[in-house]
Amino acid sequence: VARLNENASSVFIGVQQSGPLTVDRDRAVEWLRAPTNPNGVPNSAILSAYVATDDIVGRPSENFLIDFPSGLGEAEASAFELPFEHLRAAKYDPHRDGELVNYVDYRTDTDSQNSSWWEPHRARPALRNRLVNAGDYLATAETTEHRVFRFLPAGTVPDKSLYAFPGVGLEGFGVLQSRFHENWCTYFGNRIGAGNQRRYNASYVYLTFPFPEGLTPDIPTADYADDPRAQAIAAAAARLNELRENWLNPPELIERVPEVVEGYPDRILPKDEAAAKELKKRTLTNLYNTRPAWLDHAHRALDEAVAEAYGWGDDYRAGTLTDDEILARLFRLNQERVSA
Repeated sequence: VARLNENASSVFIGVQQSGPLTVDRDRAVEWLRAPTNPNGVPNSAILSAYVATDDIVGRPSENFLIDFPSGLGEAEASAFELPFEHLRAAKYDPHRDGELVNYVDYRTDTDSQNSSWWEPHRARPALRNRLVNAGDYLATAETTEHRVFRFLPAGTVPDKSLYAFPGVGLEGFGVLQSRFHENWCTYFGNRIGAGNQRRYNASYVYLTFPFPEGLTPDIPTADYADDPRAQAIAAAAARLNELRENWLNPPELIERVPEVVEGYPDRILPKDEAAAKELKKRTLTNLYNTRPAWLDHAHRALDEAVAEAYGWGDDYRAGTLTDDEILARLFRLNQERVSA
């Protein structure tokens, strides 16, 4: 199996901290409410809402990242008084080991060897540039029990435990969340230890995966907006996403509250103690462990739409698309595109 150029530059690994740059919401709110810094800039300029694995498969983590921009000198950074002094008080070891990592083409960052101790070790500028105008973006966790993809709020910064797909819309979400990509993941991905945890390795899984012809990641979604195949996938994907999100956050159990300052995603809070107790159980991990009938029906509708996009709809409905047959067909597509 070979990597496909059509998939390059559409997946990114998240930010690597290599230091105590994560703070909980209480600490972050204290800084957000503090008076403007001596430089005349509020702390919101260097605090980012931070998302990790729990924000995909669990409940919102509500963590923040001390997120100084790359190249900011120590004198300029220290003017953001409370966050900077927090790092100094933590006795953060500024030593960088200088290890060179052999990143493949979806890891295009070159900042790791130049980062200062108050900055993220690998700030992922290529990812940041793509997130600026991306709105809500698709992500998956590197290590999970179930391979699930979820849209994360615009303005959040993903941790290195996540892979982000900033340019992927509902069509891409539908393909990636389908049985076809799931089978590819299972075969080419890694399994962790003896448990149920599965690892998503974008180099071996995503970069090699053949999307349906004409719906590949190198084509802007607007270019195939009128394609009936794309419309069918988007409709099924939107329905799956809606059902899941409604189950995770029923309106009678939650309220959406703006953050203390503008520019951050709304908070999702339980309406009372009983709601809080119930919401703790409502995670994508628990949902896929039980896999209720409505979820199964939504996935079947999505799988049929994706099968149609590949030209395999009749075989899907006839039940002849076994896991082995799916893998064989996807492998042939991979080889055909490499040799084209």
